[in-house]
Amino acid sequence: MNLLSQLLIGSIAVLHLYILWLEMFAWTTRGRKVFKTIPQDQFEKTKVMAANQGLYNGFLAAGLLWSLYIDDADWSQHIAAFFLSCILVAGIYGAMTASKRIFFVQALPAILGLWSLFS
Repeated sequence: MNLLSQLLIGSIAVLHLYILWLEMFAWTTRGRKVFKTIPQDQFEKTKVMAANQGLYNGFLAAGLLWSLYIDDADWSQHIAAFFLSCILVAGIYGAMTASKRIFFVQALPAILGLWSLFS
């Protein structure tokens, strides 16, 4: 895996670890400042749901980090491509159903990561 791919994958993993933290541990504090379109009275009510979403983001980050530690180049590339594709699908779905901003925060970095893997 080339250096650009490693840097992009590492950055995307860190982003998803941040999302994990935000949704699992800071939903009712920092989350209120980040997700401004959600009514303030909904944060406490959606705390469990947000934590579940955060957990999934953690799995995505773990998969990307795992891909960076695999010695076999082909296997590493395939694992990274799988997890980046999952993020891409989630980002496109989120952009279509929740906020167009999700495309730029999640899907576009995944596209760049996939591009770097196969270019």
